[in-house]
Amino acid sequence: MAVSDGSKLRSAELMDQMAKHLETGAGEELKKKIGLVYQINVSPKKIGIDEESYVVDLKNAKVSKGPCKEKPDATFSFVDGDFMAVAMGKMNPQMAFIRGKMKIKGSMSAAQKFTPEIFPKPSKL
Repeated sequence: MAVSDGSKLRSAELMDQMAKHLETGAGEELKKKIGLVYQINVSPKKIGIDEESYVVDLKNAKVSKGPCKEKPDATFSFVDGDFMAVAMGKMNPQMAFIRGKMKIKGSMSAAQKFTPEIFPKPSKL
């Protein structure tokens, strides 16, 4: 079953690709390099409204839909288009934060390790 099942967000497709990416050797590499758990909340139009939550677990190299069962190292909140822009490297994460396009809760040092480089290069999104 895909992580994106039942979602209308473009970000959900990226989360599917991320799940497949983590099943490859890249997952092992990210476990060693980062080894943190992130929750990503994505909303269609306004942060905090009708959001979908995803857990990107870089301790166990997996992605799941729904809120994190334990406290994540950092939680990010985005609007769908802004998340896609950051994940694809079209928007600088620091600028997204400064402009209010990304909200962060939790460890700032953990948040700084969550960069576009951890995402697979999109095929057709």
